[in-house]
Amino acid sequence: MAKLRIGVLYDYWWDEDEQQVEGERPKKKSPDEDVQEVYEALKKAGHNPVYVRLDGTRESLIELARAQTDLLFNLTESFGGAGSSGLYLAQDKNLAKKIFTFHGIHTPYFSTVYRGRTEHSHDIQFPVIVKPAREDGSIGIQFGAVCTSIKELMERIDYIHAEFDSPALIEEYIEGRELYVGVVGNEKPQALEVVEMDLSRLPKGTPRIAGSEVKWEEDTQAYKTTKAIFPEDLEEATVTKLQETAVQAFTALQLRDYGRIDFRLATDGTIHVLEVNPNPYLLSSSEFAMAAKKSGRSYNALIAEIVDSAMGRYATAG
Repeated sequence: MAKLRIGVLYDYWWDEDEQQVEGERPKKKSPDEDVQEVYEALKKAGHNPVYVRLDGTRESLIELARAQTDLLFNLTESFGGAGSSGLYLAQDKNLAKKIFTFHGIHTPYFSTVYRGRTEHSHDIQFPVIVKPAREDGSIGIQFGAVCTSIKELMERIDYIHAEFDSPALIEEYIEGRELYVGVVGNEKPQALEVVEMDLSRLPKGTPRIAGSEVKWEEDTQAYKTTKAIFPEDLEEATVTKLQETAVQAFTALQLRDYGRIDFRLATDGTIHVLEVNPNPYLLSSSEFAMAAKKSGRSYNALIAEIVDSAMGRYATAG
């Protein structure tokens, strides 16, 4: 493929300790490590990458319009809350689960409530897990999200409404294993190797969930005692079913180029789709990159393949 000028599009907002000044933009800082790694991988693939930053201001949109790139490698999720169709469908967990049901994809029973109004409800049973309906990356999901009583449930719903001003998704808690399957491609999406987030060493009495403590809070015991592994004890039929369901969910939510599907494998063997991540973390040490490497793709080759998929869509549309 010819050398391309590729904009590595990322977002940056005000830090929590920064004073937001009307009419000014957040101060420029170095991009996060995953953004830098994608940039370097594109250089090694022979392309000419440039950083393009969105910071929620009109000026950043003007800079984007003037970037004169052949392709944008999108590492952002929205601008002012608005994203692409795949991002929108996946981030709205309530809508995504309804689409899963329509396509015959198994997902835990759920209910959605917002400030006293119930939008949808199955006849769900305790224990349940309560999440913001429109967030990702385990935002708003801590160990306390698992509720075993009406009191705990009401307190958690109140927390979601107050903290995120978002509907609360109440989902049956599935006891089991946390599994991830990455998908790459468009016309014939291909599922990558199954990765497990090993939660077996979490402190006794802690719900076996990959909450924010596991994913982001580096000083916690939960973060230090969990890791991503390749499970060796899954039956071949289970692996095949996980990969087939991953491609089905990827297609149902109109994802493009790459994505990751998160599963819960129940103790009775039932496979539940928890959610779909349209732009999973692309750090070279991430679960997605791990799975790609296991399937024979180096990190640089993975990034190049995503670019090729995107350019293939452009060529087809043209």
